[in-house]
Amino acid sequence: MIPSRSRFVGIRGLRYHLREWGREGAPKLIVLHGWMDVSASFQFIVDALQAEWHVIAPDWRGFGETEWSGGDAYWYPDYLADLDAILRVVSPDQPVSLIGHSLGGNVACQYAGVRPGRVALLIALDAFGLADSRPDDAPGRMEKWLLQLEDDSTFRCYPDREVLAARLQADNPRLTPERAAFLARHLGEPDGANGIRMAGDPAHRRVNPIPYRRAEALACWRRVSAPTLWIEPADPVLRRRLGVSDAAHAEGKACFLRFQEVEVSDSGHNLHHDQPELVARIIETFLLSNKP
Repeated sequence: MIPSRSRFVGIRGLRYHLREWGREGAPKLIVLHGWMDVSASFQFIVDALQAEWHVIAPDWRGFGETEWSGGDAYWYPDYLADLDAILRVVSPDQPVSLIGHSLGGNVACQYAGVRPGRVALLIALDAFGLADSRPDDAPGRMEKWLLQLEDDSTFRCYPDREVLAARLQADNPRLTPERAAFLARHLGEPDGANGIRMAGDPAHRRVNPIPYRRAEALACWRRVSAPTLWIEPADPVLRRRLGVSDAAHAEGKACFLRFQEVEVSDSGHNLHHDQPELVARIIETFLLSNKP
């Protein structure tokens, strides 16, 4: 297993954790994790990369070892602003190769359209956006958020990391015991006498009161100038469960000027856990074939 190292930097008033692998001076890869995940989750892909890279992965605000925001909710634009500030620290002068999974992939795709000059190559792992919201849903969504603010949000606790690892395997039967144990070490944190809880701010569990407007995401995607690769599971269970139709998905993919898609069999949403060797090979082929 390739060892990682940690550093902490000040990002927009928060103590941000950056996990890094590889040699300083090697080509940089900026990798962004998804919701209820952490930077260490990319360890399996890093181990499978063949070329020499300097991989930098932040824990998003309120996840892993990054400080919690202290607010009532986590706002999506903050992820873009955090990423922009992180890039000013780790690559102030050069466009980056940006890789993201799920939430991180959506942030990467949107950021690449908002700041096209900052992204040289873009890779998204099962990051398809969300279904469009309806205006009529807004009052109920806002009411649900207000009701959630009245209660203390908490995460379930587990007696120990072995039980958490077993839960991870129950949620994803493709996880090997070794990978589940590794993830449990990083996804869980002690919660006093209660055992182990997920390493994140429980405020992430609250519904976001701001509706998702897919047309706005597509407008950003149309501005992306970087060569773009989407890696997706062959069976898009999560996308369809979240209501993103095949037609809406095709419309989204058509937004990108230089677009490539690769489907991965025998994988769920967490491609970086289920098929890390194959995903690493796909990523590296794309990076090296688009090398300046």
